[in-house]
Amino acid sequence: MPLEFAARRDTQGTVEDLYPTRHPDRETWLDRVDPVVWSEDHSGAPIGREAIEDFERDGFLVLRDLFSPEEVSGLVERAAQLRASGRDLAGEDVVMEPGSDEVRTIFRLDEQDEMMDALARDQRVAGTVSHLLDDDVYLHQSRLNYKPGFTGKEFYWHSDFETWHAEDGMPRMRAISASLLLTDNRAHNGALMLMPGSQNVFVSCQGETPDANHESSLQKQEVGTPSQKSLADLAAMHGITDAEGPAGTLVLFDCNTIHGSNGNITPDPRSNAFFVFNAVSNAMVEPFAASGARPDFLADRGAPEALSLRSGSLV
Repeated sequence: MPLEFAARRDTQGTVEDLYPTRHPDRETWLDRVDPVVWSEDHSGAPIGREAIEDFERDGFLVLRDLFSPEEVSGLVERAAQLRASGRDLAGEDVVMEPGSDEVRTIFRLDEQDEMMDALARDQRVAGTVSHLLDDDVYLHQSRLNYKPGFTGKEFYWHSDFETWHAEDGMPRMRAISASLLLTDNRAHNGALMLMPGSQNVFVSCQGETPDANHESSLQKQEVGTPSQKSLADLAAMHGITDAEGPAGTLVLFDCNTIHGSNGNITPDPRSNAFFVFNAVSNAMVEPFAASGARPDFLADRGAPEALSLRSGSLV
């Protein structure tokens, strides 16, 4: 890893906060100081140069036809089994839809199912992310997201990095999320929406972090979100894109890309397997804007161990 991208520390050994946020009285915009694509040598890359350039420009990438119909069917079946048994899992591992008994999220996805663990370590997923980050990777978080038909609630605009930096202690923007669609994701049933190019500015949000903020933010995020003025300006600058695709589509997006999703009042449910990959060189430190770190099921705080990547079919 180039020295200039190592975590910066002061003379007391404290990691420098390059992205201060959660001010009680102001919101500001800060320029990103980290690369979007960390690798400079793309010979032998798992994806083409054009795709890499698209990711660097837009902050996300939609990849289709990576997985066979048999692999997709197997993953869809496993996801259905997990949702059906979700209420029997440990309480912290499951989040329900607000005001409903429908499962919204199942955490520690890679620990809940062997096939999901294999997916997390697949070269087509983790290998691509590792190339973009130019580092070995580990799982910061994994989960199964489910947005049921008719009752699936929206999730407001935000930068994941803002939360991971403020509440988990992630020092640098050296993480990428991977979402494998397990149903057809369309604009009408709450597909992920992203603002292409928004990854290049960090919105330093107004508002202090309440204690145990994660207990409410998992259902509705109210702290660490940009103001309506900032969102309107970002949308005017960059536009909004729906990450649509059939089941089996892989969506990769940078940790700082502004994104959200609408509610789902259609009969068509929406689900995806979601993995957050962080560079092993970007290990958590103390939270930058919270009194305590979030629990381990939301943020792996152990010494990072590089994922052992695998190749070949999942079935």
